[in-house]
Amino acid sequence: MAVNLSKNGPALTAAYKEVVNEKSDTNWALFTYEGNSNDIRLAEKGDGGLEEMVEELNSGKIMYAFCRVQDPNSGLPKYVLINWTGEGVNDARKGLCANHVSSMANFLKGAHVTVNARADEDVEPEVIMEKVAKASGANYSFHKETSSRFQDSGPQGPVGSVYQKTNAMSEIRKTNKDTFWAQAEKEEERRRLEERRKADEERQHLEKERKDREVKEAALRDQRDKEKAVQIEQQKKYQQQQEAERREQDKQRWEQQEEMQAAQKKTIRRGESVEKANEAASLISQRAMNPRDMFKQRERGITPSDSNVPSAAPASPQPEPDLDDGQSRCEYDAPEVAPEEHSKEEAPDPSPCVQEPLREDPPQVEENNYEVTAEETPDRGICARALYDYQAADDTEISFDPDEIITGIEMIDEGWWRGYGPDGHFGMFPANYVELV
Repeated sequence: MAVNLSKNGPALTAAYKEVVNEKSDTNWALFTYEGNSNDIRLAEKGDGGLEEMVEELNSGKIMYAFCRVQDPNSGLPKYVLINWTGEGVNDARKGLCANHVSSMANFLKGAHVTVNARADEDVEPEVIMEKVAKASGANYSFHKETSSRFQDSGPQGPVGSVYQKTNAMSEIRKTNKDTFWAQAEKEEERRRLEERRKADEERQHLEKERKDREVKEAALRDQRDKEKAVQIEQQKKYQQQQEAERREQDKQRWEQQEEMQAAQKKTIRRGESVEKANEAASLISQRAMNPRDMFKQRERGITPSDSNVPSAAPASPQPEPDLDDGQSRCEYDAPEVAPEEHSKEEAPDPSPCVQEPLREDPPQVEENNYEVTAEETPDRGICARALYDYQAADDTEISFDPDEIITGIEMIDEGWWRGYGPDGHFGMFPANYVELV
């Protein structure tokens, strides 16, 4: 900001005019700022000359002094402007007030000498008066010279020529001077090289530190990534274990449900089989003659009498198919008869079953005239699958459960067959309780 000279303008102008007026006793005036503002005020004025004015300068302020002195050469009045910047003033204030010097010089016009001072040594009266004497431009001390200058002093010495004898020491000094500057240049070059080397070393050191820091950061980053990967893997394993346990629980639950359903089905089937078995047992109990006895008699070669004809097999739980003649027929294979016995014996048939006359068969051949056909397996013979469960009445019969296999079947009768049960026991069983496989 510019300096403000209008606020205290009348006082400033009056003090300046008193100093420049040769008739006035006031020969110096001192100006300064009002606090930290840019407003100039009159600090002090007096008639004691430079010595008195210097005593008023303050080392903690910026001040402008205007003083009237007498030229030591001509005796004429001269004016001195002193720009005082104390050593205790802060740098910011110094920089701001440096622009005010020209404004103050325009206000305090007519100064012959301008002094920029910062310390007491710069404002010593002798120093200032010497500057004033040099600035006068003329030396008026000729009247002080004695008249002896113009008196004849006798003969003078011989006039010398322009020739000078060569001085070896002087030449050596000149050579040493050249060598000195060459040496100085070399030292300067070495100093620059040393500074460049130090700068390179510092740069390499910083680069190495940066690389080491990057390596450490990369190692820490890799370690964190590995730890995170391990955590993820553990989480996956834990999830897989949980999934496997859940599947195992589901499987066990499903197996339990299957077992319960199978047990329920088996219970239902066994109940049905029990009902069928009870029905079959009731039918068997109504037979007049046990077919087991009849087969035993046939094996012994005894023809059964009319009263010993076996009754029909127990009724099957399923409906029986209708035959062509609407009646059930029982065909029996005749036992082997000796060659001399060719007579045919017919017995009255009081039962509804029709018995065909016996005919002579070839030796060791038994012929079955049943309508049911089955395929024999080479190892187990004719096989059948149980449709219902059956419990043996005695040791001549076999027991079985549904879906069990009876092997080595002999179709000795339309209602009763013989074969090997699941436990390996050989005996008779109802034919309508199984189906051929």
